[in-house]
Amino acid sequence: MPPVASPSILVLPSPFFSDSDTIRLLESPDCDTDWVLRQVVSGAYDKPFVIDDGATRTLHFSLSLIQSSMSLKDPFRLELDYTQAMMSFLLFLHRPKNILMLGLGGGSLAKFCYRHVGSARISVVEIDPRVIAFRDEFELPRDDARLLVIEGDGADEVIRSGQAEDKPDVIMMDAFDRHGLSGSVSSTHFYQTVYDALAGRGVMVANLAGEKNDRIEHLAMIADVFDDRVLSIMLPDGNDIVLAFRAPGFDPRWREIANQAKALRARTGLDFPKFAERLERSRRLRYL
Repeated sequence: MPPVASPSILVLPSPFFSDSDTIRLLESPDCDTDWVLRQVVSGAYDKPFVIDDGATRTLHFSLSLIQSSMSLKDPFRLELDYTQAMMSFLLFLHRPKNILMLGLGGGSLAKFCYRHVGSARISVVEIDPRVIAFRDEFELPRDDARLLVIEGDGADEVIRSGQAEDKPDVIMMDAFDRHGLSGSVSSTHFYQTVYDALAGRGVMVANLAGEKNDRIEHLAMIADVFDDRVLSIMLPDGNDIVLAFRAPGFDPRWREIANQAKALRARTGLDFPKFAERLERSRRLRYL
């Protein structure tokens, strides 16, 4: 199969898995493809890339971790457990008007919110233009009145959004690069800016991944800033999904939430009753 190029993306036979798989790279058609593929296999390749097996398309910063995954049959479905769990904020905030996402990845969360949270305007901030370059490969809708992808630093955009008249109801943080959580979102100061930027009853949703000690450190910073108004879902794959609530009077009514969970499951297909059960359990056990 000869190399095929889109305006900026080179499609090659994948160097692993089956012969029908392809790999998509941000390289020119006249590059040394053998050298590039060797870099990918060795782990030395320093750009994001996409692997397509005919059924699923995945975004990688390295071979060891899948950053985002899309079903080619149903591009708007959430494939990864952690992305599904991040939508649990809908149990507490049913009709958000303004969602700010830090980190684009393959656009899974943006697409899901675009389809299922019709009340919301969605702004997605991504610092790496090379990630944004793959948006068409993951069938992210074009920017319009409800969706805007911004190239920039998420921490800066949080500050800007906090100064706007229409503050975000939800800030979703999934800001990773090939080294883990971005440095600009790894401090108590950052979480304080998130708290300040949220609307009065706003919710922060954070995906914490990586070493256990790092996750515990971030969770402690979040709990400190949000005065312990924190719930979490710990996933078997090592991701912790953390919800933090700005409203001082936060007091979840779990019976009402259980009913809301059933309605959300019927509407979206996600297992919201399971999310509600795990979040209530984390509240009882103090989430740590």
